[in-house]
Amino acid sequence: MKLTIGNLHVRDVVLGSENSFADGILTIDKEGAVEYLMAEDDHITSLDIVIARPGDDTRIVPVIETIEPRVRMDGRCLFPGVTGEVVPCGDGELKALKDCCVTVVGKEWGSFGDGVIDMGGEGAKHTEFSKLINICLVGDTDEEFERHEQQKKNHALRWAGHRFAEWLGQVAKDVEPDDTEVYEFDPILKREGARKDLPNVAIVLQPQSQMEALGYNDLLYGWDMNRFLPTFMSPTEVFDGAIISGSFMPASSKWATWQFQNFPTIKELFKYDGIEYNFVGVIMSNLNVALDQKERSAVMVRNMALNLGVDFAIVTEEGYGNPDTDYVRCQVILEDAGIKVVGIANESDGRDGFGQPLVVLDEKLKALVSCGNVGELIELPACKTVIGNLESLNRDGLSGSWGYDEVLGKSARDDGSIIMEDNNWFCGDCASGNSLKIMVDF
Repeated sequence: MKLTIGNLHVRDVVLGSENSFADGILTIDKEGAVEYLMAEDDHITSLDIVIARPGDDTRIVPVIETIEPRVRMDGRCLFPGVTGEVVPCGDGELKALKDCCVTVVGKEWGSFGDGVIDMGGEGAKHTEFSKLINICLVGDTDEEFERHEQQKKNHALRWAGHRFAEWLGQVAKDVEPDDTEVYEFDPILKREGARKDLPNVAIVLQPQSQMEALGYNDLLYGWDMNRFLPTFMSPTEVFDGAIISGSFMPASSKWATWQFQNFPTIKELFKYDGIEYNFVGVIMSNLNVALDQKERSAVMVRNMALNLGVDFAIVTEEGYGNPDTDYVRCQVILEDAGIKVVGIANESDGRDGFGQPLVVLDEKLKALVSCGNVGELIELPACKTVIGNLESLNRDGLSGSWGYDEVLGKSARDDGSIIMEDNNWFCGDCASGNSLKIMVDF
């Protein structure tokens, strides 16, 4: 499979009366976008588009989702099973609007899996999305059945974000790209002989899928991953819209759709493929609730890895807590099969840093990469501008904030300053491989 991505680098985004792209300036027909998106879903009651740029003294909360605007040159939909019919992903040509993202924001209400992006100041260091121009789609819906629930599906707004990214990407169709990325994934059984002397490497992805009620989990070709069993995939499918983010996962641990589209660890594996190792692809696993479900997935991952002849594997999870059981079990069963494993995940050490980092530990875990501590406290001053609703930090059960603490008070203070846990930074811990953090020796 061969996937070609033509990149158009966006220097600025402005709102106007038509869609266009020239000299690095993306102009968005705001009225046309809002009219289109509201016509697509009767549950949306209000929508606005607001631009937030790197360095702005702006706080965005509650952030629901981020997506990279793209267009498929052959006319196929961008997200099969979501923005169109189920069609193949992973090959062909597309164009992408780089250095920007569609950012879906709740106008009033937040949820457990929603987070914070600071575009400037100290807070900007905590999430990579501060480096992008955020095209904020700020909306509200009539989904009253979940209005006051901590866990929200955010269906109407999430789907609007994906439709908007696809609609906006059309502007790139006839524009010459600034640069091009090409990813070729040759059939495993038809690879050149020289590769037979190289070690075989695979990556095991464990996207969020532990909610047994449908509608909260990541989707694969539009299919809820709670109803999914591990399978083999081409890495180009991950880049090409086969999988989109769900609504349930503490925000710092989340893999937004933008991250699936740009998965840094997979890109790094492509970089040295055929040189230092033979990259044999993605084993797409899941995260489960019951122990027998966890064991079934681990066994299937093991058997796939053995049949692919994997010598080394990277295992990474979207989340922590209950999913740590799947994450650790998968590594142990691979190590028992003679496959060397590196794990990538954040950890939950508590506010003092002295807690147990993973719910489950095992002496067979020999190589773990930490993406940070979800319990770390952050205190930041007010920002000049808030996009969304700052009160959601206190009211709506976001994973890293609270309504009142006897010692710390409210997360969102009356003067606009905030105190919260790392948990609340949107995709802040980046287990997909693009973490902004470094380890410090003491």
